[in-house]
Amino acid sequence: MRSVCLTLPTDRECVATLGLLAEEAAYAVEHFDVEVHLLVLDSSAPRTRAAHRAALRELSLPARVCVHHFGEDEQRAFLRHVLDGTGDPKAELLLDLMLPSAPSYGACTNRAFLLSLALGCVSVHRRDSDSRYQEYGGEKVFPIHHELRALGARAADLADAVDECDLSPVEAARAVSLVGASFVGPPSVDIAEIAALDPEAYHDVVSLWAPADASEEEKRELVAESFLGAGNDAFEGDHALLTRVDPMRVDMCNIAFQDVHARVPLPPATNTIGSDYFLLHLVHHAGLPGVLHNRHIVNYYTGERRTDAGFRAYQTRFVKFLLSMAHLHPAYAGLARAGSALLLPDGTVDAERVAAIVRRAAVVDPAENVERLDRIDDAYRRLGGRYADFAGHLRRSREPLPAEARADMEDFALLIDTWPALVAGARRAGPAGLRAAQEEI
Repeated sequence: MRSVCLTLPTDRECVATLGLLAEEAAYAVEHFDVEVHLLVLDSSAPRTRAAHRAALRELSLPARVCVHHFGEDEQRAFLRHVLDGTGDPKAELLLDLMLPSAPSYGACTNRAFLLSLALGCVSVHRRDSDSRYQEYGGEKVFPIHHELRALGARAADLADAVDECDLSPVEAARAVSLVGASFVGPPSVDIAEIAALDPEAYHDVVSLWAPADASEEEKRELVAESFLGAGNDAFEGDHALLTRVDPMRVDMCNIAFQDVHARVPLPPATNTIGSDYFLLHLVHHAGLPGVLHNRHIVNYYTGERRTDAGFRAYQTRFVKFLLSMAHLHPAYAGLARAGSALLLPDGTVDAERVAAIVRRAAVVDPAENVERLDRIDDAYRRLGGRYADFAGHLRRSREPLPAEARADMEDFALLIDTWPALVAGARRAGPAGLRAAQEEI
C-alpha cells in the first residue's frame, strides 16, 4: 500500500473546504489501495486556526485517512529540526526561504513537499482553500481519481487506460510525474475589473507577462487566454490525455506530483502570484509524461480582496508576478533548450543543471522591468480611482522592486542547491521527527 499526501495550504477561513477535502480523501481510500495523509498547513489567525482544528477533529473518516494540522509554529519547529540535521551554515536564511514572514505560494507548497516526505508519502496532491469540486450525477468529481490511477506508472503501460496519448516512444518509457487539470468559474487572477473598466488598459497590463521578444500577435493570443482556465464548461464525463502537459492548461489548485518535487523545489518568492508554477514548466520541457484530465475544480473569490488593504496587497502581488517574468522567461527558455538533457540516466531530474539555468536567469538587464513598471503606471493612472491611487503607491516603492525580482531568483537557485539535503533530512526525520517538533512547541 502506498502513502499519498492530499494537502491544503491556507491563510484564511475555510472550514467548508476542509470538509470537502476530507470527502476527497475518503474517496481515495475507498477506490484505491492507498493511505491518505490529509495535510493542512495553516497560516491563518489564531481564532480561525482554532476553528479549523476543531472542524478537523469532528470529521468522521475511514481508518486509512490520517489528518495532520500544522500551524506556522509547528511548521517552523519541523523545519528547524530538519535544518539542524543538515549542518548547513545558511540554516537561518534557508528557514526564511521556507517559512517567510510574507505570503509565498511557492514556500507554502515547498513545506508541504517536505512534510509529505517526512510522512513517507510518494506523491503530493495540492488543493486551494478558495475552491470546491464540481458535481455530476449527484456525486462530487474528485481529481484524485485520475491522479492515483496514473502517478508513478510507466506511461506506456497507461496507454490503454486513457482516452488519448500523444507521447513519443522515448517519452512513453518514462514514469508519469504530473497529473493535473484546471478550474472553472472566475479567472484565476482577480483582474476582471480592469477589463471591464478599460479593455485597452487590460491588454497593456496582461501582455506584460509575455516574453520580451514576443510578437504583437503572440501577445494578443496570450491576453485572450490568460487566467481563464477551462472557462465555465460543466463536467459531462471523464477525458484523460497522456501527454507532456502544457503549463497553460493546468492550475496549482488541481495538481499532483510524484518524484519531481523531491528533486527541485518551487521558487520561494514572496508577495508574488504565480511563483508556484515552475515545476509545470520543468516537467514539460524535460519531456516527462503527465496526464491532463478534465475534472476541473471550481474557483471562487473571497471577500478579503475587495477591501482596500486586500486590493493593494493583491495588486502588489500581481505587479511582482509581471516583474518576475523578466527572469522566469529566460529560465523557461533555458529549460526548453536543454530538453531531455534535464534528465539523469535514471530518468529523474538533474537538479544541478536546473539550478545553473535559474542562476543565469537571475542576471538580466534591469531596464526591462523599469519599462514594465512605466507601462503599469500609465495603464493604472488611465484606469483612475483606486488603481490610480495604487499607481502612486507603486511609484513610491518602484526602485527596489526589480532588485527584489532578481533576489527572488538568486534565492531560488540557492534553495535548489540545498534541496537534496532538505529532502534527505525530512525523510530521515520521518513521522517521529514530526512528533518531536510538535512537542517542542
